Amino acid sequence: MNIALVARDMKKELMVQFCIAYKGILSRHTLYATATTGKLVAEASGLPVNKFLSALQGGEQQIGARIAYNEIDLLIMFRDPISAGLQEGEGSLLRLCDLHNVPVATNVATAEVLIHGLARGDIDWRDIVNPKK
Repeated sequence: MNIALVARDMKKELMVQFCIAYKGILSRHTLYATATTGKLVAEASGLPVNKFLSALQGGEQQIGARIAYNEIDLLIMFRDPISAGLQEGEGSLLRLCDLHNVPVATNVATAEVLIHGLARGDIDWRDIVNPKK
């Protein structure tokens, strides 16, 4: 499965800790992330992460394009609920996930549910609906 990771500045450390905690599961999948998040996760966990541009330079749009082409199977996007409203790009990513039936987590509680489901095979239906070429 292809998993995209996005974390707002205030949530980057949480993403790093999450990836360290679930390294065993994540290591069996292909990870993608915006530049800074990907760098921090790779350095701290040792997991290989394919990095896009930073969010400000269009990294979230690159992830959105992969979602639109069904090349991302799961999105973990740790948002900052304290900041007012949706940050730039968040609404587009959420809309694309809804449109293409991509499971998405916006907080650590939901991310843990999805990661355990991923380990059990609960998300394997993505391979049937969107077979890899």
